[in-house]
Amino acid sequence: MISRGKRNVLGVSVDVIDYEAAVDQIIKAAKAKRAFSVTALAVHGVMTGAMDPEQRFRLNQFNLVVPDGQPVRWALNLLHSAKLSERVYGPTLMLELCERCAKERLPIYLYGSNAEVLAKLCLRLRARFPKLELAGAQPSRFRRVTAEEKSEIVKTIRASGARVVFVGLGCPRQEVWAYEYRNALSLPVIAVGAAFDFHAGTVSQAPPSLQRAGLEWLYRLAREPRRLWRRYAYLNPLYVAMVTAQATGLRKVGPGTRPDQEENYG
Repeated sequence: MISRGKRNVLGVSVDVIDYEAAVDQIIKAAKAKRAFSVTALAVHGVMTGAMDPEQRFRLNQFNLVVPDGQPVRWALNLLHSAKLSERVYGPTLMLELCERCAKERLPIYLYGSNAEVLAKLCLRLRARFPKLELAGAQPSRFRRVTAEEKSEIVKTIRASGARVVFVGLGCPRQEVWAYEYRNALSLPVIAVGAAFDFHAGTVSQAPPSLQRAGLEWLYRLAREPRRLWRRYAYLNPLYVAMVTAQATGLRKVGPGTRPDQEENYG
């Protein structure tokens, strides 16, 4: 079990941790009904914090920020001699948590995506983990919600009996959601992004060989070029440049700026 605390990657505090330790910490929080926010960040997620002081502040309040992308793991190893041999991939983390939740009889709640994806995801999770208790599932409203609607979302999730909440709203909305809801829910909130689509079978994952080589982004770009080309063409080279600048001492950033108001993504 590896859990060596947080390290600075472009101003974002990323945990030097493995699957076993991450799952263990989340399950302990679930049993204690304690607020505990978690996100799995690839390059895009780290860059949202590096470029936006308010998002950086949010990310730095998370209990766990695990290195989802290989380039994030490489940065931890380069900048801090972390010696991590494996990333903590969000979709895999979700499955390992579901397995533990099934064993521990801890109900889960799914928030995000759309009704079709959630229906398929629930079916597949039940088939894979017959003892897993699904307390509920709620699709995204794909808009900002009112204070009254937010209160209703919180009441619904708390009344469901869930002990772990998985959120799939896409980066950075899901991290904002986790930051704004975690204390009201007083439960572990895990932002897992594309894991909903992957495990529902609506989007295919990159082959393991590409994942190990840090080329999952290339696979996704080939499948969704219109949506993703700007992100990867701009952010990937910038990430390399900024990590290099940090490694050579040319770039230092603060912990971020506390947001003045909530975004209220729903």
